[in-house]
Amino acid sequence: MQNFGIFFNPNYKITKPIFDLLRKFHNNKDLQFFKFPQQKELFPDFIKCIEKNKLDCILSFGGDGTFLRASQISVKYNIPLMGINLGKLGFLSESSLSELEKSIDDLKKNKFKVQQRMLLKTVVKRNNKTIFTSSALNDAVIYKGTEPRLIDIRFYSNKRLVVETRCDGLIISTPTGSTAYSLSAGGPILSPLMDAFVVTPLNPHILSVRPMVFASDDRLNFKLQTNGSECILQLDGKNSQNLIDNDEIIVTASNKKVSFIKLTNKTFYQILRKKMHMGKR
Repeated sequence: MQNFGIFFNPNYKITKPIFDLLRKFHNNKDLQFFKFPQQKELFPDFIKCIEKNKLDCILSFGGDGTFLRASQISVKYNIPLMGINLGKLGFLSESSLSELEKSIDDLKKNKFKVQQRMLLKTVVKRNNKTIFTSSALNDAVIYKGTEPRLIDIRFYSNKRLVVETRCDGLIISTPTGSTAYSLSAGGPILSPLMDAFVVTPLNPHILSVRPMVFASDDRLNFKLQTNGSECILQLDGKNSQNLIDNDEIIVTASNKKVSFIKLTNKTFYQILRKKMHMGKR
């Protein structure tokens, strides 16, 4: 690998040491760095404007939120993605700033693997017309919005009713997203290399409504009764579409996947133990 796209957390302020390091790699390791149009004002001149056919990899500098935004670019250009953690947890990141030079050297020597991660495709229908379509790497969240009242959701899998519940909302996550919002709401952890959905209710009115796992080839439908309030569809932590009474949200597996760069021999479970402190007393 010689040609790297750079995606940056625009709110990160201490940029000079990072740009100095990239300039050093550019000069001493004969590496080329490229910026994307939406971030063209963030970078110095030695980082050029993107040339799609040249890119070997995208480096995402930031936390997990930055990585999620960069994943959309990774899918668009069909280029593998690697995270360099500048945030707090950095669960999705493969490297850190202190490890960056070694990571770059490993990439140059082809000492890496590529993992394929599942994406959700989400469609919103209103009066039987599609009004919104998008994808997400972590999760789609149907949320009650700013009103303090619960909403009613009827949930179907392959046109068969699963459950009707009153709740604050539902999280529909991928295996990658199973360690994010879904986990904090009581959902299970799935291996990120699986293809499956986790549906996790948010504060259901009935205790027996629990998180459930569905096959990735299932078609999940959610029909809303919002009791007069306006709800929100969030994709990967971003408010993406307002929802009203009788809207239908359809979630399926996307026909595209995100390619993750895997450098180390650390297993997913080692990362869980280290970053999530799983199993520690």
